[in-house]
Amino acid sequence: MSAIHSNRRDFVRFSLEQGVLRFGEFKVKSGRISPYFFNAGLFNTGASVGRLAQFYAQALLDAGISFDMLFGPAYKGIPLSTATAIALSAHPDCHTDVPFAFNRKEAKAHGEGGVLVGAPLQGKVVIIDDVITAGTSVRESVEIIRAAGAEPVAVLIALDRMERAGNDQILSEHSAVQDVEQKFGMPVVSIASLHDILDFLRNDETLAAHHEQVDAYRQRYGV
Repeated sequence: MSAIHSNRRDFVRFSLEQGVLRFGEFKVKSGRISPYFFNAGLFNTGASVGRLAQFYAQALLDAGISFDMLFGPAYKGIPLSTATAIALSAHPDCHTDVPFAFNRKEAKAHGEGGVLVGAPLQGKVVIIDDVITAGTSVRESVEIIRAAGAEPVAVLIALDRMERAGNDQILSEHSAVQDVEQKFGMPVVSIASLHDILDFLRNDETLAAHHEQVDAYRQRYGV
């Protein structure tokens, strides 16, 4: 098994252990009944976020993308960019102290002012978030980064759901991740994807019963 595949498999297992990934019947925002649910907000302790950041750092380095800093869109991207920068600083294959920045939802009128906090946005910037649903935070982040004269080069997320939007009669041609890649001309790197979840289920006897339902869901809505 390759190191990259191992990192993806280990992340699925870690998400299960933390209760972030669950199987059953879940009504999601789109109105669909999903056989699985992924809630990255449940990575909510120091130890779990620290481990999550190590997965983010490894996925980014495995992708082989040249970058200078991280940007975390408010609000979820703020702790993610911070923790991942720390994880990168401790990683044996990362030989630089990676700066990071994030934005406020509203401009601050006093002190340093503005909407940006952290290192100056410059060079090649990786946007880090939990998932991509509609791509709104990516679009806003790209605008902020370009306005500062820097270059957005990739988006780094925890899970690629590999799912098309729309209702059962009319589905979008691409997933939200594919739409972002095409619209902004940059890759989306994920720690794991629905494919990795299916692979994990296929090889875990205690969870194998969920494989059929998740696979059927992907056949219906997936890319």
